[in-house]
Amino acid sequence: MPVTEQAVLEALKTVIDPNTGKDFISTRALKNLQISGDEVSFDVELGYPAKSQIPALRRALIAAARSVPGVANVSANVTQRIVAHAAQRGVALLPQVKNIVAVASGKGGVGKSTTAVNLALALAAEGARVGLLDADIYGPSQPMMMGIEGRPESLDGQTMEPLENHGVQVMSIGFLVDKDEAMIWRGPMATQALEQLLRQTNWKDLDYLIVDMPPGTGDIQLTLSQRVPMTGAVIVTTPQDIALLDARKGIRMFEKVGVPILGIVENMAVYCCPNCGHTEHIFGADGGKNMAAELGVDYLGALPLTKQIRLQADSGKPTVVADPDSEVAEIYRTVARQVAVKIAAKAKDFSSKFPSIKISKDT
Repeated sequence: MPVTEQAVLEALKTVIDPNTGKDFISTRALKNLQISGDEVSFDVELGYPAKSQIPALRRALIAAARSVPGVANVSANVTQRIVAHAAQRGVALLPQVKNIVAVASGKGGVGKSTTAVNLALALAAEGARVGLLDADIYGPSQPMMMGIEGRPESLDGQTMEPLENHGVQVMSIGFLVDKDEAMIWRGPMATQALEQLLRQTNWKDLDYLIVDMPPGTGDIQLTLSQRVPMTGAVIVTTPQDIALLDARKGIRMFEKVGVPILGIVENMAVYCCPNCGHTEHIFGADGGKNMAAELGVDYLGALPLTKQIRLQADSGKPTVVADPDSEVAEIYRTVARQVAVKIAAKAKDFSSKFPSIKISKDT
């Protein structure tokens, strides 16, 4: 009995993508299915980075295809291709940057920068090309967290080369001023400096640019969210009521300017004593989860309050690279994967495919 395409497709439908909850047929990830006698070959193209999961996915797909009567040999190729997705209306995408993700909070001190750097490193570890823009002009922390010193070079006198460590391209005002110098700038000046950092950095073919936003919802944050082509925003909060109050304001700001909220990360959710194992919800329990449910926003995950996260970030080797097999690193990877999957499901940007229209006056 000959092997039919329908039989193979039905078998492959049984393999569910653990990140989307859907099969690879309905999401059109399956490509180039070919059947020749008892041999089957196909490609599966993921729209998000998942390097650590690809071997297991490939094995599952091959096993499903082999379950079809008459199939002897199966060749499966699982790859990832990340494309540009639409930003807020009227804002053109940056060249060499496919997707920009803002990591924001309504207030300072909730671990936003630590979350941003670990998300960037997690995406890079899964095979994406990632950049990190430290947009906190008044308190840049990414040079220390990424373990980078020095000043950016300019090869053409007009643009700056990003500095790099742990596989992530980084730009920060902290590279351009003395670390003890206070940035005594008014809002418009700080905003202009940020736009220059963003647009005059020679980013190199980024799949994702993570923007570590300054805390608050003032002039700088509003201007950035209006002028920077953002694919979406991740809100970082603690379970504490005062942090949740300000996080709501951050969500409202992005909603007003048309930037989708990709989800909420709850930081410092629980403390576990390393000596006795006792757990304590120091800042309250499930505040971020409850707010996400109330506002209809995805809850991306909760990070514990641990000394190691702080020590690793301060040492220039954040958790994802310092202790990649730890439970905390896995949480960061899960959050990063959810963000990437949500972006992959968004409308694609086709502006680069449109022909340029020129109007000439007949003489």
